[in-house]
Amino acid sequence: MRILILGGTTEGLALAEALAQMRQDAVMLSLAGRTAAPRRAEARTRIGGFGGVEGLRRWLRENLTDLVIDATHPFAARISANAAQACEREGIPLMAIRRPPWTMRQGDRWIEATSMAEAAEAVGPEPRRVFLTVGRLELDAFNRAPQHHYLVRTIEPVGDALRVPRVTTLQARGPFDEATEEALLAEHGIEVVVTKNSGGPATYGKIAAARRLGLPVVVVSQPDKPVVPTAATVAEAMALIKAHGRTP
Repeated sequence: MRILILGGTTEGLALAEALAQMRQDAVMLSLAGRTAAPRRAEARTRIGGFGGVEGLRRWLRENLTDLVIDATHPFAARISANAAQACEREGIPLMAIRRPPWTMRQGDRWIEATSMAEAAEAVGPEPRRVFLTVGRLELDAFNRAPQHHYLVRTIEPVGDALRVPRVTTLQARGPFDEATEEALLAEHGIEVVVTKNSGGPATYGKIAAARRLGLPVVVVSQPDKPVVPTAATVAEAMALIKAHGRTP
């Protein structure tokens, strides 16, 4: 069977490698190409968009695809919606790997938001030192709150995405452990953390560190995605694929 994996997560890379070990030429991992040096898997890989729903439909037909697995980032809502439409129109099964979102624990001081604009507002009108970890493409919303001093951590350079008077930038790729995150928050005198609720362990350290330091965290909730057969882990995904008779 020919399988297309829409990647962007650690789980997607691991699944691509696991399936490619069965049959290398039957698996294609697709990455959006939003980072200059994406993590690579030991599997055939394409980089770049498809050109919307119709472009994806064309790719699926031309490559005789039998199954699509959505292993995109929890906040990549558009490609997930496009995949659902394309697969429905082409009659191709669609599955997903979706990590469960983080949930509040005792001691957490969460302020929940449904959008970046709402998150920027939730930081408040008074100037604060803000640790911003929402990704370079989401920074524009915070240009409307220039009174704060931002510590911004991204994989790619921030460039002119955040045009405020006081900003410190860090380039780094996770995982980040709790102790390192706590030291970073303390070093920069951070007063509030802003993050997407991405789930998983790789970036949870800042949540745990904020809890230990008693800091509020503005948490942007995950967008809705299409309802499809879903696994939370690579092992669950492999079992789901085998149960449907769709191994390469």
